[in-house]
Amino acid sequence: MLGKKLFSFGHGYSAQALERLLARDGWDVTGLTRSAEKAQKMRSRGTMALIDGQDDIQAELASSSHLLISAAPSDAGDPMLTHHRDALRAAMPNLKWIGYLSTTGVYGDHGGLWVDENTPTTPLSQRGKLRAQAEHAWQELADEHAVPLSIFRLAGIYGPSRGPFSKIKAGTARQIIKEGQYFSRIHVEDIAGAVFASMNAPNKSGIYNLCDDMP
Repeated sequence: MLGKKLFSFGHGYSAQALERLLARDGWDVTGLTRSAEKAQKMRSRGTMALIDGQDDIQAELASSSHLLISAAPSDAGDPMLTHHRDALRAAMPNLKWIGYLSTTGVYGDHGGLWVDENTPTTPLSQRGKLRAQAEHAWQELADEHAVPLSIFRLAGIYGPSRGPFSKIKAGTARQIIKEGQYFSRIHVEDIAGAVFASMNAPNKSGIYNLCDDMP
């Protein structure tokens, strides 16, 4: 069903929240994961699941109208651009929209000042630098093929089974005491809603910071 079919690369926590929205709106979703266990869970929910490195993704990707990338880059670069570039280039003529889930970490440390989408990216951490490089690589590819690209820079994600109380229960909580420190967060359902809105309005593609109104 070309026109309402999403190919999701790195089908994790945020993409699964989006999956629930799409299912109610009649979309087909194909998720690519490296975990056989996650693939089985996806199939139990009625989502097409492919295992990276085992399944051929070219046909599914070529029949998709929308592409979401949420897999983290490594020192080798963005994994989809590194390992699936040929299949991706073949699919570009059919794509109506590309979404990339990034991080507000690309802004680096601005000394407590507020940032917005026009703030220069000056990442300090290796994770932030890799995300900024991946953003640039996807922007180059999207521009080359004239496909709308939305980059979503996410704050810290919380939601069901992910948040401070869940971390306390799991014994992974950390106490951070720093005068004047603010923590920026975003609920997973708000991420899904923003991405869903963008998918339905590709002409409004661009860079969006996704975070709660109040840090």
